[in-house]
Amino acid sequence: MRKTFIALFAAMTAMQVAQAQPVPGTDENIPFLMTFGKNSQTEWGDDNCLQVIFFSIPTDYTQPVYIRVFDPDCGGNNDELNGSFNTRTKFSVYGGAGSCSNKDAQMCNEKGKYDSGTLLATKTFAQDAQYDGKWYTFGPFNPSEGELLPEYGGRTFKITIEGVAGDDGNMYRLFLSRKQNENTKVDGGFAYYFKYKFRMHDSGTEVSHIYPYIDDKVVSIKQRNFDWDNDGFIRVISVSKNGVMMKVSDNNEWQQSTHKIDDAEKNTSWDIQMIKSKSKPLKNNNVVIYLENQYGELMPFYSVPIGGIPTYKYTIGVKPKAK
Repeated sequence: MRKTFIALFAAMTAMQVAQAQPVPGTDENIPFLMTFGKNSQTEWGDDNCLQVIFFSIPTDYTQPVYIRVFDPDCGGNNDELNGSFNTRTKFSVYGGAGSCSNKDAQMCNEKGKYDSGTLLATKTFAQDAQYDGKWYTFGPFNPSEGELLPEYGGRTFKITIEGVAGDDGNMYRLFLSRKQNENTKVDGGFAYYFKYKFRMHDSGTEVSHIYPYIDDKVVSIKQRNFDWDNDGFIRVISVSKNGVMMKVSDNNEWQQSTHKIDDAEKNTSWDIQMIKSKSKPLKNNNVVIYLENQYGELMPFYSVPIGGIPTYKYTIGVKPKAK
């Protein structure tokens, strides 16, 4: 993360900022985040029953903020049943020094200090009709309670989601809001995440997206994905890549592939497109994905593509005919 990031964050349009508030983001076209109970089998699509999401707020924003969760309980139409609903999911919000910069938090390392920082709020949900298909709000939080990370656009809060019991899948969404009882954008706020766990669409006509930003120091990217069940394919669209394929995992396995970065891609976003199988699309497909740079450092995805959704520029790399 470098000064170019800060300048790009400041340059986001009003429309982009509005899209940056929900997780999954509007442009991502992902139906739900997912976290399974700790007694579940990994073949259901969750490698360690922990998700970590970060919300950044500009340093000049001083009004209270809220983190809202849609459908936090586990039991209902949006959740994945395994026998009978017995899952409890713990949502916790952290701020303060080390809460978001800690590498264990960024890696979703359940054996490390993923819960670093100062605990600001927490609540554990089981099956509960009063929260099924409804919003629950954490806060208010003073922006000054977040960890100051200028390289990520300001002060950052962390929310961890843990499946502390049971074996069902909890599907939910998040929203950074400046109001307690409705989703109202925080000016300049956005979300980012290093390891992303979510539910794919059931329909074979849907395309989902994630948007990493390629800074000027990235030489190559290694992507790793888990439990994709060979449900379609993953491809990259960038200013110089027009559908480069990534390797896709089968059931209950990891798969990886490495991709070189062209000079033209520096300081732009990638559009990683997840395209469902049209002939035999799977239902209830839960997946995990993360990226590493050439140093083995995890790279963040952003809820809105920094600099806009990339489009392939066919003239890049085209050499003129020799006379």
